[in-house]
Amino acid sequence: MAVVMRFVQRFRADKRKEFMDLEREFARLEHEGVLTPGQRMAPIAARDPGNTLIWESTFQDLAAAEQALKALEQTEQHQRLLEKQIPFFEDAWVEFYEVLDF
Repeated sequence: MAVVMRFVQRFRADKRKEFMDLEREFARLEHEGVLTPGQRMAPIAARDPGNTLIWESTFQDLAAAEQALKALEQTEQHQRLLEKQIPFFEDAWVEFYEVLDF
């Protein structure tokens, strides 16, 4: 069963540039193979406000998604960037979705 893991991050609207600059650094680490690659999205017309960033990636199963999450916590470059980004957070959470294969 494939699983989508999503990070939903609501950030301070007045710190959008700073937040996105740091997010570009996360993306760079993904391109370099340091972090799991994912897709980033920002709401245009959605339930979530415009000061929300969603990162998501699809994994083979829940165990693989959880393993990727643990790897993030153990990656020094990720932790350093996250420490810089946290002051801009208003809220953040992780979601897991089962991919339905009908």
